[in-house]
Amino acid sequence: MPSYTAPTKDMHFVIHDMLKASASEIPGYGELEPDFTSAVLEEAGKLTSEVLAPLNVVGDTEGCTLENGVVRVPTGFQDAFDKVREGGWTGLDMPEEYGGQGMPYLLGTAVGEMFSAANQAFTMYQGLTHGAASAILAHGSDQQKDTYLPRMVSCEWTGTMNLTEPHCGTDLGLMRTKAEPQDDGSYKLSGQKIFISSGEHEMADNIIHLVLAKIPGGPEGIKGVSLFIVPKFLVKEDGSLGERNGVSCGNIEEKMGIHGNSTCVMNYDGATGYLLGEEHKGMRAMFTMMNEARIGVGMQGLAQADAAYQNALIYAKDRLQGRDVTGVKNPDGPADPLIVHPDVRRMLMDQKSFVEGARAFVLWGAYLIDKSHRADDEAAEGLISLMTPVIKGFLTDEGYDMTVQAQQVYGGHGYIEEWGMSQFTRDARIAMIYEGANGVQALDLVGRKLAQDGGKHVMAFFEMVKSFCSENKDTDGMEEFTEPLKKASKDLQTAGMYFMQNGAKNPNAALAGSTDFMHLMGHVCLGLMWGRMAKAALEALEAGASDATFYETKLATARYYMTRRLPATAMHLARIESGADPVMALEADQF
Repeated sequence: MPSYTAPTKDMHFVIHDMLKASASEIPGYGELEPDFTSAVLEEAGKLTSEVLAPLNVVGDTEGCTLENGVVRVPTGFQDAFDKVREGGWTGLDMPEEYGGQGMPYLLGTAVGEMFSAANQAFTMYQGLTHGAASAILAHGSDQQKDTYLPRMVSCEWTGTMNLTEPHCGTDLGLMRTKAEPQDDGSYKLSGQKIFISSGEHEMADNIIHLVLAKIPGGPEGIKGVSLFIVPKFLVKEDGSLGERNGVSCGNIEEKMGIHGNSTCVMNYDGATGYLLGEEHKGMRAMFTMMNEARIGVGMQGLAQADAAYQNALIYAKDRLQGRDVTGVKNPDGPADPLIVHPDVRRMLMDQKSFVEGARAFVLWGAYLIDKSHRADDEAAEGLISLMTPVIKGFLTDEGYDMTVQAQQVYGGHGYIEEWGMSQFTRDARIAMIYEGANGVQALDLVGRKLAQDGGKHVMAFFEMVKSFCSENKDTDGMEEFTEPLKKASKDLQTAGMYFMQNGAKNPNAALAGSTDFMHLMGHVCLGLMWGRMAKAALEALEAGASDATFYETKLATARYYMTRRLPATAMHLARIESGADPVMALEADQF
């Protein structure tokens, strides 16, 4: 059975050596002293490695079952959920006034990676709740916050998001679910939603559904969509639970992966709901949840890649196959371990350099969210808005590919369920689709985010990369990192210029290159992260760090990314500059 070891040391390096969090002026960051963060990360690591990871295979093999409208979760999930709640992990970065611990989102994100890597299907129950609570926190009335947040922060009640319907996915303007106004200010919701993660289960006393629906007489299309709070059990004025609401699970989807999470068809039959935010402004409220979820989904791509990589590395060190062409390395055995072979090394280095670079990228993204929310920094808000589709789209595309690489290290055993590697690949696959398919993320990046606020955020990112390269080019040991990054950044700027020059007269020229642009930008972002980590490693070595091997390994991995992965920007640029013609050449009936 696969194992998982929480990467606490690497997280500590990113938080303190690269981001220098405890020295930041962001409110709350003064508490992030190394001893404190280490204690939190170690405890989370123990819980995820010892409790959640062993249940990952259980959830995959047992799945969820629907019995007379009741969803049964896999064996051990309830006990594990109780342990997570008792430890206060569900409210780590939520406001203290609602029972949370008020820690920065940065720390919550690091802990969240461990939970997702150990058991993604399980973690979705609390993850969706966090997102729903964040939407209520941002858009709810004081009464709604007081009614729902304390129990959602503790996960005594869990939450969901309900967008998709059988006939519409991305195009939410086509939805048919209706919300009829009632004399008491509530609404009666009728309709069907599909693909609802954690839609029904028995691990919590109540489930708070956030549901998109249309109020009759409102504007057509997406402008007529509103957001509603629809609890499984109605809540009385004193906070106790009342009668069952008109919402039920009609079916559980049979999926490729994340079997331990109940992905439900939800039927709303005159269910009582309460408007969250303003009428016909539902998408604005839902995007509070969606943007948080997209960062979390990007993290899932990283997390599954890391779990798969850890096991592939163990296998490559243990499995004896063939001899090293440069000389026998295991003379007492019948063969050398797989890890001696250059092509196996290549696969492992691809995985290692992605995982560690992606971790830095996600934690930097969390840092920007904290800077935006806690320090009211508009520049940070603009930058993380630009980065969100890259974090979601690039990291899940690449994360999935890395789980396949990990399978490949195993050879035939990677294809056999007994070894458990296929679960990482199957679980990672959904992350490329939900919370906005990756093609949509690419369109959002190219079609909206590049031009947002007159393009000042992407220009600020270009300047950030340029400044890093110029400030460090003469630093001993840094040129081998700054020069490749500088070249990759020029590819990114050239691609952006191509869109500016051709996009207006031929929109397809930009749209046909959108996914390549997202990947090009993703590589530049990871290149910047590796440049920053290389600088931090050099500084630690110069200061006489006790664990020199750790920092030397960082530098070697950074060199690998710069020389073997970052040059992909040239390929993506060439594809972008080929324009729309090769993509659009065939008529529909020629396919």
